[in-house]
Amino acid sequence: MSRVTVTRVVSAPASVVWETFADLRARASWLSEVESVELLTPGSFGLSTRWRETRRTGGGSSVTEELVITAVEPGRSCTMTLVGSGTANHLTYVFAPIEVGPHRGGTAVTAEAEAQTQGLANRLLAFFLGGFAARTAEGALRDELDALAAGSRARGSVGPAAA
Repeated sequence: MSRVTVTRVVSAPASVVWETFADLRARASWLSEVESVELLTPGSFGLSTRWRETRRTGGGSSVTEELVITAVEPGRSCTMTLVGSGTANHLTYVFAPIEVGPHRGGTAVTAEAEAQTQGLANRLLAFFLGGFAARTAEGALRDELDALAAGSRARGSVGPAAA
């Protein structure tokens, strides 16, 4: 199993950051790698919400993946799982309001990617490529949190970006 965790301070209230994050239809407007989102379940964002997300890869091609919300505490945390991959891939996001200090009124967002390989061949591949994969995942999570920060500020927050 491999796990990568990244935290970023967003200069927007937790309610605005959550609203930006949970608006699946608008993901392509703030997350530049996302070309399209196809909602597969009706209703609002919550437990068992499913969607297909098409993203551009570094090589210029596109990949479509299906995701499902497997745990959610609205406004506070969300875990999504990649459906149908050869590994158990989970992404967990935690949204914590900052109540004191120089970033008061902002939100600390922590994203954790966890991959549990299944099968001997996948475990061997993970063993040999694990460090590279972890650095790649960390960079992708940092980019996504930066985009979430920018999208949240555009949605209604004021103030400069926080590092």
